[in-house]
Amino acid sequence: MLVKLVDETKAAIVSAIQGADDVFTALRGAVRSQVAGALKDVSDVTTTGMESIVAIVTGGMKSVGEVGASLVDVAQNTVSAAILGVTEVGGDIFDAARNAAHGAVTGASEVGQDLGSAAVGAVEGAINAAGSVGADTAKAASEAVVGAIHAADNISSAAGKAVRGALQTAASLPRDVIESAIKGSSEE
Repeated sequence: MLVKLVDETKAAIVSAIQGADDVFTALRGAVRSQVAGALKDVSDVTTTGMESIVAIVTGGMKSVGEVGASLVDVAQNTVSAAILGVTEVGGDIFDAARNAAHGAVTGASEVGQDLGSAAVGAVEGAINAAGSVGADTAKAASEAVVGAIHAADNISSAAGKAVRGALQTAASLPRDVIESAIKGSSEE
């Protein structure tokens, strides 16, 4: 089922952006629509629901070649839209941030894209989404870092190292929050 959701999301995004004047508005709309469809009501926002978020964001990342935008921008917009979609149905924003970032790194890996850039974009997207709904942006960033690192570590130790390095050196991210989250993720 999750593989089907990945493919459906990629197809929905590609369809939505064809002929769109604003690619990112179309991308965000397609992702939010996929989230709403996957999580029909609050009772669906459980472990299975969060696995659906990983699949939806993975599908979004697999569309990067057809979106015609940078990997960071696609990761940022896809993660942000997925998190906002989860909050609209009453789901936990921080679980969504962790799972969406996981999906961004997984999707980037599946299409041979730079995992560090995907992780940075994912954390930026989590911060943006949390800020737009008045949630704790530092906690959202921290959860996204943990999700990105876990996904990268599942790929390989080299991938984990690359993602940690990219997150630590990204000027756009709050260094103290990132360092703390990286340290915390390796203690788990």
